[in-house]
Amino acid sequence: MSVDNTTVGPYLGTVRNPYSYEKVEQIARDIQTEWLTLDDITNQLNLFDDQSQDNYLQVLELATRMAIEDYLGMSIFPVSYRVFYGSITSMGTNACLDLPEVTQNSGTQAGITINSVGYWNTDTPPVFVKLTSSNYFYDPTGNKLIVNGIPSEVNNVMTNPVVVEYATNASPLAQYPVIKQAGLLLLTHFYNNRSNTTGTRLADIPFGVDTLLRPYKPLVM
Repeated sequence: MSVDNTTVGPYLGTVRNPYSYEKVEQIARDIQTEWLTLDDITNQLNLFDDQSQDNYLQVLELATRMAIEDYLGMSIFPVSYRVFYGSITSMGTNACLDLPEVTQNSGTQAGITINSVGYWNTDTPPVFVKLTSSNYFYDPTGNKLIVNGIPSEVNNVMTNPVVVEYATNASPLAQYPVIKQAGLLLLTHFYNNRSNTTGTRLADIPFGVDTLLRPYKPLVM
């Protein structure tokens, strides 16, 4: 009897299910490479011939870059993730594993790097087994990983026995002048407002950070 994989569960078949993962961790991020140069920043802030705040400005640059990466879901520099998937009860067929934190920008233009795909087996104690790269491939049209066959020795007693590690590559959009200008505006805000309180009503400034970045924020369906 044929099986309709679209109705079996969140994993089977090749239909993307954005809820197929159980947990995601960010495990590595570039916090050394500068995106906005110190010259860009000092010119923006009119801090000419003043090097006394350089270390502080470099911290603000990193905070700015990470905030924009998180807002856009886009990697200005590579970011690595570990994703956990629950027990898969039906073996021997394709499994569709959704990859969170991968947007259309990073998925189709910059690409991702799959570092490892594996599972905990049924040994006592369980042993983590990595699959060879010939057993899976990344589908950039759906931001998902398709595994060609799930071994029967996956430990279905463990909560999340299937584990994928991957990195989102640097997006070319990060070098767009409009995005860098948004970064300089946000950094200026961080520099001029060093407190989390205000005595006045807040209002968005026309052509501010959000306006500059909105066209590049992906629509996730």
